[in-house]
Amino acid sequence: MIRRIVKSLFICLAASQPAGAELLPVPGEWEAPLLSLPDLGGMQHSLDTYRGKVVLVNFWASWCAPCLIEMPGMQRLETAMKDRPFAILAVNVKETKAKVWRFKKLLNVSFPTLLDSDGTATETWEVEYYPTSFLVDGEGNIRYTAYGAIDWDGDKTHHLIEALMQDRRADIEEASNHPGKP
Repeated sequence: MIRRIVKSLFICLAASQPAGAELLPVPGEWEAPLLSLPDLGGMQHSLDTYRGKVVLVNFWASWCAPCLIEMPGMQRLETAMKDRPFAILAVNVKETKAKVWRFKKLLNVSFPTLLDSDGTATETWEVEYYPTSFLVDGEGNIRYTAYGAIDWDGDKTHHLIEALMQDRRADIEEASNHPGKP
């Protein structure tokens, strides 16, 4: 119940932003729900195996224009964070493997795209809007969330991810309190 209220407040705050969504800090400790899904090649990915890395978990669908718009920025983010303790898991919601494959190829993205064919993971993560993104720290806690498309190329976004990778709580708080460049 509390999570739904906090989530509703985040959504209202995000919707009031003039230019797209924003990564919003999650108060307190919020352990990420279980996530174990196959990718397009059939390989199973479990969030637990990514411990020690900051993970961007992004829920999307091909019919969602903002989802498709932010994907190239996510690819540039993955490229910028190459060889760092960072990963992206893009979770497609209730679409066929063939359709998801076409869109992944069209968008030219290389990060893992997971198939939530029956929507179970989407329900577990309480996703109601697309895209919805979560930044999970190396200990498996959700630290930031966003409801809507994010500018993944922004300096503030990169600074937050860098701080999470090094678990620099003071820098994370400073970046959250001083928006600076998006």
